[in-house]
Amino acid sequence: MIHGSLMYRDSRLDGFDAAAVVEVIEHLDPPRLAAFERVLFECARPATVVMTTPNREYNIMWETLPAGSFRHRDHSFEWTRAEFQHWAADICERFGYSVRFLPVGLEDAAVGAPSQMAVFEINMPERLS
Repeated sequence: MIHGSLMYRDSRLDGFDAAAVVEVIEHLDPPRLAAFERVLFECARPATVVMTTPNREYNIMWETLPAGSFRHRDHSFEWTRAEFQHWAADICERFGYSVRFLPVGLEDAAVGAPSQMAVFEINMPERLS
């Protein structure tokens, strides 16, 4: 177990085969999200990153969640599927990864699943050997 922060480079995190980032990014404000992107995808550079985040489109399915509200008071944002895919495509372009998307939970035909998953895989052949 390692105690640290994903806002600052930590060489102990470099070179792992995989990283799981489960329901984390929505808690980061824009400057911290930008720092996190660089620390994870540029510095640590795991071969695979599995990341999940809430699907904002699904929020209408929660009867007790007021319209326009986030699921948790600590969330800085909640992205639609298109917003998450756009962000992920930018990550891939800047840091040399490819990405595929999967639903997390039962999918509704109109709004998708409660959470969304991106599986990033590094494109650099020298990293995979």
